[in-house]
Order: sequence, then C-alpha cells, then structure tokens
Amino acid sequence: MTATKTTDTAAVIHEHVRAFNARDLDALLAGFTEDALWVTGTTAVRGRAALAEFFQDAMQGLLPTLTVQSLVTEGSEAACQLTETLTVHGDEQTFSIAGFYLLHNRRIASAKIYREGKAEVG
Repeated sequence: MTATKTTDTAAVIHEHVRAFNARDLDALLAGFTEDALWVTGTTAVRGRAALAEFFQDAMQGLLPTLTVQSLVTEGSEAACQLTETLTVHGDEQTFSIAGFYLLHNRRIASAKIYREGKAEVG
C-alpha cells in the first residue's frame, strides 16, 4: 500500500459525499464503476443506470445531506462514519451511518451502507 493510493481513496469518498450533497447526479455517477453494487438495508442496486434512478429518487424525496465524521482507508478500501440528515414526511431526522467501500480504478465498485435503526426510511 502506498500513501498515494490511500490519499486517492479518501479523495474519492470525499468527492462522492460532495456530489451527493450538491445533488449533482452526473458527478455522483461518475464516481462509480459501470457495474457498481450499492447495498443498504434490504435494497441492492447494481449498475449506473439503476444507481441513477435510486439516487435521483432519494435526492428528490428525502433531501439528504451527509457529513463525514471519520474515514479510514487501506489501499482501495474505505470505512466511513457519517451523519445523514434527511426529511421524512416533512420532519427532519438525523441518523448515524457506517459505509464500507471498495474502489476499482479510483471509482466505487461496491458499497455497503448501514443506518442506525432500521435501514429503510419512510
């Protein structure tokens, strides 16, 4: 493992969060491999086309914002503790989230996201 690879991994995660918070779907999707797998709760989404629909729906309906609390990287892997603030039925709610990411060629190839409490919101 090199310091550069670890730095690159952290930069990819921070860019993912920045694009997500900006609701910049194009930038967000550019950070994923073509066949990326996203798992949260009982939901699994594979591929950029499915991810586009998944994130678009979440961004419009829940208005989520992420804040990185801590980030640990090892080569192309990252573990991240985040705080998520979103709107559910008009009420703002905050959750702790743990995200585990695997990168390939500086893009997210897979992510498993665990939300405090139940995974599905709404």
